[in-house]
Amino acid sequence: MKMHRTLYYKFIVAYVVFAILSFVAVSTFTSNLTRKQLVSEKADTLYREASILANSYARQIYSGKITPDNAWTQLSAVDTYIDCPIWIIDSSGKVVLNTREPYSKMSDTLISDFNPAQNNRYYMTGDFFGCFTEETLSVFAPITQNFSVRGYVVVHSPMSSILASRDSIMTICYITMLIIVLLSLLILVVFSEMVYIPLRQITTATEEYAKGNYDHKLEISKNDEIGYLAGTLEYMASEIARSEDNQKKFIANVSHDFRSPLTSIRGYLEAMKDGTIPPELYEKYIGIVLNETERLTKLTNSLLQLNNLNVKGILLELKDFDINDMIKKTCETFEGTCTKKRISIELVLTGERMFVRADKGKIQQVLYNLLDNAIKFSHDSSVIKIETTEKKDKVFVSVKDSGIGIPKESVGLVFDRFYKSDLSRGKDKKGTGLGLAITKEIIQAHEENINVISTEGVGTEFIFTVAKSKKFED
Repeated sequence: MKMHRTLYYKFIVAYVVFAILSFVAVSTFTSNLTRKQLVSEKADTLYREASILANSYARQIYSGKITPDNAWTQLSAVDTYIDCPIWIIDSSGKVVLNTREPYSKMSDTLISDFNPAQNNRYYMTGDFFGCFTEETLSVFAPITQNFSVRGYVVVHSPMSSILASRDSIMTICYITMLIIVLLSLLILVVFSEMVYIPLRQITTATEEYAKGNYDHKLEISKNDEIGYLAGTLEYMASEIARSEDNQKKFIANVSHDFRSPLTSIRGYLEAMKDGTIPPELYEKYIGIVLNETERLTKLTNSLLQLNNLNVKGILLELKDFDINDMIKKTCETFEGTCTKKRISIELVLTGERMFVRADKGKIQQVLYNLLDNAIKFSHDSSVIKIETTEKKDKVFVSVKDSGIGIPKESVGLVFDRFYKSDLSRGKDKKGTGLGLAITKEIIQAHEENINVISTEGVGTEFIFTVAKSKKFED
């Protein structure tokens, strides 16, 4: 469960870091940028007023067109309108006029180190060379006469008003940031509900499946990728469970089919060794032992073949051949067996020649297995019918016997490995239960189908399809 918590804690830590960084960004960068922007806007406004005053009243003072007293009266009116003290300072730093002091009571104030161009801007913030006790924005507008600077109109504005505006804006920013953080928290909660919790359930399920508990259920009903993943995982678990069950059955069947002949062989050999079987009967029982070893060899070869089909896949050598001719030749190989049981084979073949495209050797093995089964489970003096028909681009091959048949409940299991119905066990002494499994693998490798129709006590019919070749169409 550490993986679950680690992932969840990562999201929590990421959320907390996001909230902290957001607060730091707003309280520092946003605050400073807002302050600079408000100062710049206020300075622009005051500079326009200062420029107008420098080019009117202030210039008239230096040209003698108006007395400083009259100029003070006009500038005081402007001070009242813009609520900012207005100073006129000459180039040497002497305060010529101050709207916040009556002109008659003004003292000669000299500002030491006065240098309005020291910061390369038309405004400055601070105490204005020690003239104020609070932070102040001071804007300069030069007074020019005869192409020379005679002095400056300086308009002062306390920074407290600008900072108050900044704080108002910052309050809005903090509220907005809080809303964003809360919304992101909501997203985190929704994410946990929609993604994290289902993922945790899926991880828990995989741990249960790894322990072998394939009955564990995933209670996830979503129509998205997570729901698809959960469904796929549950399906995989059911397939693994089925595979393990089949494997257990497979091992049990293999053990049974190997144990029986081995027990028989050992029993006969021990009986021959201790004298229970007299020497004159050795030939008989050696024949039985040889039959049992033949059965073991056949079983081993079938197992190896089936394993190769599943692991390596079937490499098909597709070519065109006459399946009617193949059927005839395959029937000839069973002539001796059919003669002993007085079984006749009836061929109902479409046309003189029927060309198909498939792996000739593999299809011949399919025919051999089906015909071998048909003969094995047919009654003496019965008929086996093999028929070929064509439908569109397919050739249907039917192998039908009139033997013992397959019980209804066993029809769907005949292609399973090692499966033998109860009716067949008495007759199929040498069978391995793998022939039909191999047959189905071969047919499926051709991307074709094989089906079985059977009635107990009446007979069985196997039908498989093969692709028709173009030669036949011509």
